[in-house]
Amino acid sequence: MTTLFDVEAPAAPIPAAGPRPLVIGGDLSLRCTGIGAAEWADHVKPKAALRGHPRLAYLMQEIGSFLKSADLVVLEGPSYGHAGQGGHEELAGLRVMVQHWLWRREIPYAIVPPSTLKLFFTGHGGASKATMRAAAEQRFGRTFEGPGAADECDGFALAAAGYHWLGHPLADLPTRQVEALAGVAWPDREAVICR
Repeated sequence: MTTLFDVEAPAAPIPAAGPRPLVIGGDLSLRCTGIGAAEWADHVKPKAALRGHPRLAYLMQEIGSFLKSADLVVLEGPSYGHAGQGGHEELAGLRVMVQHWLWRREIPYAIVPPSTLKLFFTGHGGASKATMRAAAEQRFGRTFEGPGAADECDGFALAAAGYHWLGHPLADLPTRQVEALAGVAWPDREAVICR
């Protein structure tokens, strides 16, 4: 039986020399931030009572503890289609704070638009959370369940994009999906490899 993910032949990855760098993906959120790498995924969820500066301080501390050893961080860009969502200003603040935190520590990072991430990971730029999790299982052999599962899956997907760009793909993907990464503003490859 042919599935959504069997439509075209996998693209041959560009092999990279040397050890695999540590790439960490981050799906930043005020409620539940998903963080992922090749072998693990986790989430940061502040208490519901935290708001404003205390919530941002908590998130920065917890997110920073995951990102501090990364060779490359891949963050999901903003989703402008969620106009009814509250907290846009605070979420934008979190995004800038994380990027500045990475910049100060000279940790290279890239920002991947949500539709680009979904196209890379599933083959469809408008993929649902369920489709993302199905792609993780079918293509990457990863299952995400429980609280924060969708956010953890997104964190893993972002890391997978970074690994693929570096020439250390976590799975064989169709050419069309891999080509989606060409539109991302990646950092200097040498800055990542030489860390």
